[in-house]
Amino acid sequence: MFCYQCEQTDRTGETPGCHTKGTCGKDETTAALQDLLVHICKGVAQYAVRGRALGAVDREASAVVAYGLFSTLTNVNFNAARFVKLIHEAAAVRDRVRAGYEEAALAAGRDPERLRGPAVFEPAGDVDGLLAQAGQAGIRAGVELVGEDVVGLRAFVLYALKGVSAYMHHARVVGYRSDEVDAGMEAELDYLAGEPTDIEDLLAHVSAVGRVNLQVMALLDSANTGTFGTPSPTKVRTSPVAGKAILVSGHGFDELLELLKQTEGTGIRIYTHGEMLPAHAYPELGKYPHLAGNHGGAWQDQQQDFAAFPGPVVMTSNCLIEPLPAYKTRTFTTGPVGWPGVRHIAGYDFKAVVRAAKATPGFAETAPEALITIGFGRNALLSISEDIVNAVHSGDIRHMFLIGGCDGAAPGRDYYTELARATPAESVILTLGCNKYRFNKLSHGTTPGGLPRLLDVGQCNDTYAALRVAETLSAALDTDINDLPLTIVLAWFEQKALAVLATLIHLGLRNVRTGPTVPAFVTEPVWRLLSERFGLRTSESAEKDLADALGATR
Repeated sequence: MFCYQCEQTDRTGETPGCHTKGTCGKDETTAALQDLLVHICKGVAQYAVRGRALGAVDREASAVVAYGLFSTLTNVNFNAARFVKLIHEAAAVRDRVRAGYEEAALAAGRDPERLRGPAVFEPAGDVDGLLAQAGQAGIRAGVELVGEDVVGLRAFVLYALKGVSAYMHHARVVGYRSDEVDAGMEAELDYLAGEPTDIEDLLAHVSAVGRVNLQVMALLDSANTGTFGTPSPTKVRTSPVAGKAILVSGHGFDELLELLKQTEGTGIRIYTHGEMLPAHAYPELGKYPHLAGNHGGAWQDQQQDFAAFPGPVVMTSNCLIEPLPAYKTRTFTTGPVGWPGVRHIAGYDFKAVVRAAKATPGFAETAPEALITIGFGRNALLSISEDIVNAVHSGDIRHMFLIGGCDGAAPGRDYYTELARATPAESVILTLGCNKYRFNKLSHGTTPGGLPRLLDVGQCNDTYAALRVAETLSAALDTDINDLPLTIVLAWFEQKALAVLATLIHLGLRNVRTGPTVPAFVTEPVWRLLSERFGLRTSESAEKDLADALGATR
């Protein structure tokens, strides 16, 4: 049995408690409403694709689709009332896009297409009515007719699109968007709206989503550097400083910047958590002296991390799990994030958070200083690419490991710690995403030539930076990218990791390892096909995988 909302499974046949506020925290009502929102977003795309072909482009509609899909991503929004509102807003946008398409078709002397499925779906006016409709909208609808393999590949395309939508949203909120990315998203949703069944065609669309994700990662790279400056290697404190404090988690650099502005001069210190750690390397964020450090680890540790934090918590964009009573009353959400009973901040007005910080105790004393180094983004890596090439030629770097992705709490994830710990001195580790917390506080030292062995590239979307560096090294070493002394180990948990995996498939990178298990919606026949066609491999043991990697470069 498999939960298609939080992507968790027990292959023995038992559900992991999902939809009863278990692993993912989403109850059946919220999960069903999310399915309906995705269904209507497909309807928006059906008309948007046809309108775009006639020059009728509704750019705001693509923003609604991206926000809607992002809201359904794992660990983002658990508030059923918010989804009812989003469903009806999306339906209104779909009708507007339909009108624009039909007007453009008539102006071009054509009869508008009579579309079916999501294009003509009319949502009920209340929750009970919506829930009665939800059966026709779920990802597994029709599985008895098309089979698990088709449903699994449809899920691959859809979940990767959800990852793309997250990156689209982060770029948009700081003023960056792309017609090419919008059109790619719409085209893939329109494809899914047609309920495809051809396995080969579905595999081609996995690669197509990877192409769109590559474009949006490049866009987000420009958005982040254009807004917050170019990241550079930076030491970040991981131990607290005495005083009032606010913790910011998720992925939202824009919210963090506004909070830093609004707390300047108040004596309140701001700490990052999870995927917000890379913020310290961006000059427009790091220039605030009250950005004090990083607290805790990856998203799955938040219940203990937040409970131990003596101030309010601001949850931006995603990675939320059920707030415990110990800190729920001092938790705030922003953007697409939501949880029933948790205060939500519309816009960037953090006055309530500041009041909460002043009313909570803060850290009583300053702990001994502990530091980690981050900030090896695209420009920083490219600036040392010649050193890396020379080190490869001299033997100081025998192998490179890209170990990153989305972490989780399931058994088997110590694999990443063991692998990083076992890598030899003549190797470097590139890391990104929250999986880095498995090993980023270990002492990895330097290569024989003096290069840092652990290079923290940033958030999961900074896979783009790692790929650019791989391309540069491939050219400098005059070799195919698949012949580089490089092993990619991608930690799987949620949809952004799937979007990255689709990009690696699109680029033709082979022998990528993913784990600790294969995504559960990918059936064994489909995984065999992906392995044969694209060289995907599952993580086995750290010892064996390391031996395979190093054996290939001897």
